[in-house]
Amino acid sequence: MSVRVPPVDIEEIQTTKSEKLLAVVLAVFFLIGGLWTYGRLDEWARSTVSPAVTAADRAAVERLSLAEARTATAAAAERTALDEMVLAREAYRTALDADRPARVLRLAYLARGRAYATAQQESRLASAEVSAVRPEATAAGKRIAHAERTAGDRQALLGFGLRFAFVAIVLAMSFWLLARLRRSDTRWLPLSFSAVGCATVLAFVMAGDYATDYIDPLDLGPLVLSLLGIALTLFGFAALQRYLARRLPYRRVRKGECPFCGYPAREGEHCEGCGRAVVAACGTCASPRRVGTFHCRACGAS
Repeated sequence: MSVRVPPVDIEEIQTTKSEKLLAVVLAVFFLIGGLWTYGRLDEWARSTVSPAVTAADRAAVERLSLAEARTATAAAAERTALDEMVLAREAYRTALDADRPARVLRLAYLARGRAYATAQQESRLASAEVSAVRPEATAAGKRIAHAERTAGDRQALLGFGLRFAFVAIVLAMSFWLLARLRRSDTRWLPLSFSAVGCATVLAFVMAGDYATDYIDPLDLGPLVLSLLGIALTLFGFAALQRYLARRLPYRRVRKGECPFCGYPAREGEHCEGCGRAVVAACGTCASPRRVGTFHCRACGAS
């Protein structure tokens, strides 16, 4: 004859290590997706806002760039032609000094001279073109730089707004999920901690990302680390105390202990450890009700 084991209420089982591990793994995957989205929002903002530059301004800058390129090419050709003319002249003079036939060398020298003159003319024309288009191109360049700065400011503002909204929504949803799962007293509560942890890390990433644009943490060094550690530790301690203040009395009552000091409760109306009343009248039916219980056993009121 087999004995049937009564079903176990899983809501009363303490959170296991496996559940905690899965919650950490879930937080890591949440964080991967959150950081990817965080980075993409800035890229999307940069691709959405473009500088308001006219085609005429771009054409003016392009003309100056082409003119400067032609000037550089003409200057290089002029230097090359000068070197070749000097070499041809020295060869011609050497032949004359040696009383050798120099007709061919003279023709080569004259040809190099004409080539050098042509190169000088082209260089002067290119320089004149640069001088002609430079004022318009300079003004256009200033307008383009102003438009790019304005667009950069708009991109930064839009990126910050999108990232702030994203982090705020993630924080709000994660804490809403945590509050809802706590009220329902479900075994899925550790998974809400994953969402809260991911949202918290995203908030710190955003704070560090934008705070370092104006503050160099290396200048303050250990002071910043100390203040940050103190603030986080105090915040964590306060959150822990608040949680314990809400949950500890109920856990003590389930274990048959005084909800105030944890001393084993007996049949009396007062705790033998701290002397405080552990039985009080129900606010609905006035029947005796142990302090810390969820519902009255006489009327079922919460």
